[in-house]
Amino acid sequence: MEKVRTSKIAHYVDKLAVSSEPGLTNAQSMLTNHDLKPVEPERRQWGAWNFVGFWIADSFNINTWMISSSMIIGGLSWWQSWLCVWIGYLISGTFICMTGRIGATYHISFPVASRASFGIWGSLWPVFNRAAMACIWYGVQAWIGGECVTLMIRAIWTRYTDLPNSMPASSGTNTRDFLSFFLFWLCSLPAIFVPVQKIRHLFTVKAYFVPVAGVAYFIWAIVKAHGIGPIVHQPSTLHGSDLGWAMIKGIMSSIANFATLIVNDFDVARFARKPRDALWSQFITIPVGFAVTSFIGIIVSSSSTIIYGKPMWNPLDLLSNFLDGANSGERFGVFIIATAFALAQLGTNIAANSISAGTDMTALLPRYLNIRRGGYICAGVGLAMNPWQLLSSNNNFTTYLSAYSVFLSSIAGVIICDYYIVRKGYYQITELYSAKETSPYYFWFGFHWRGYTAYMAGILINIVGFVGAIGRPVPIGAQYIYNLNFFCGFLVAAGTYYLLCRFFPIPATSDRWMEVGDEITDVNVAYAGSNTYDEESATGSDHLKDGGKESDVRERKIAQDFS
Repeated sequence: MEKVRTSKIAHYVDKLAVSSEPGLTNAQSMLTNHDLKPVEPERRQWGAWNFVGFWIADSFNINTWMISSSMIIGGLSWWQSWLCVWIGYLISGTFICMTGRIGATYHISFPVASRASFGIWGSLWPVFNRAAMACIWYGVQAWIGGECVTLMIRAIWTRYTDLPNSMPASSGTNTRDFLSFFLFWLCSLPAIFVPVQKIRHLFTVKAYFVPVAGVAYFIWAIVKAHGIGPIVHQPSTLHGSDLGWAMIKGIMSSIANFATLIVNDFDVARFARKPRDALWSQFITIPVGFAVTSFIGIIVSSSSTIIYGKPMWNPLDLLSNFLDGANSGERFGVFIIATAFALAQLGTNIAANSISAGTDMTALLPRYLNIRRGGYICAGVGLAMNPWQLLSSNNNFTTYLSAYSVFLSSIAGVIICDYYIVRKGYYQITELYSAKETSPYYFWFGFHWRGYTAYMAGILINIVGFVGAIGRPVPIGAQYIYNLNFFCGFLVAAGTYYLLCRFFPIPATSDRWMEVGDEITDVNVAYAGSNTYDEESATGSDHLKDGGKESDVRERKIAQDFS
């Protein structure tokens, strides 16, 4: 009887398994499935204009407005805030292109690329780290989306504000706000079902509709403030070193806003038709798109001081004030703008959070999870957490952003240094799916100690400053370092990794620039399907290194099918 029950359980468990290549060993089944393999040519459907639309759509979200507006609240003038935005997002665009090229060249996701830097099994911690952060961020963005829903309903049904509250004060929210949050969360679920290569159409729609609504809001705020003159003449309230550090913090907040996207870009860029499609389209669109959105946010936030006598860092708060005593035409305007913001939040949540979390969870349990299932788990975690606590004030919000970038900057530093400096663009793709001890990415029991040492060094440089950011007394020097948290974490991690690899060489590197991703059409990773591959003939190179020494690449056995 017990055997029958066990067999039934095994039968249902097997039913839950996702599709994967036949002939995989148990160890390999923990490393690959259809969503983890390099994207085959028929699914590479993202062209340059798709990336332009993607970033224009992503730039028009409330989070971007909040960051630029919080600089105004912190004492900067409008032009000082905007300068911080330009610098911050130009730097962010550079990092995005660096990670995106890896995905666009080899058509692999972040979890797979991280195996080269942290080891076949060691990569699971950075992957889990990013997945957890994405789930938290999903909840935050969904909560902001819920605020949009509140405005949409209020514009139609004005008494929605007076909805009876049945939630205790200790919860930190009320029935109305939680209901709006749940409605946005529920309406987001169908978008998670759409495959990544097809979700680009959502961003195309968003890229047309949302910017128009944003410009309309911008004009409306200026009209209510009786022109742009009173807005732009508001001076900075900071001087000297306080002003300098406030601008540095503003730049770092802009970069921190991209901390997740810097390591996420693999997951979208892997669907590019060719690497060039993910280069200039992103490098130009990111700073321009986000600077325009931030300018609107800065002016709108500054207008609140003129109109209501107090600054409002959340554009939805200002829009909510527009509803007070509004006529039917004004209520309709609020409804359209709030709808646009809700669409913006939906697109941002899918692009920045559910896709990345889904991809990461696929790597954590590839036999049973794919991107779609992982995306729904991410949505469940976002519902279960308390995102409103992070948005209770702009101080909590910026502190969270900084903490977020501390961990991800170290990961980005290791991966970028590994790919561009240590390996010079060379990956052995099928070895990234191999659990054999002979794999060049197996290192020490599947963990790359150099990668982890560098990762910890990048975190430790910022840890004392982070303690100070949450209210504990720390030396002033640690605070200054933490003000530059992303740069410090990235540079220390990258520098440490380079030095360790210099003194303790790693296998599967090249002594000249050599990307071989263009040759990949389909990859079979099952050991039984392995074939001997003459890499020198394919690449025209004899510059590969193994453990720091030249080796005969013709003797390498690489399980790879480039047919």
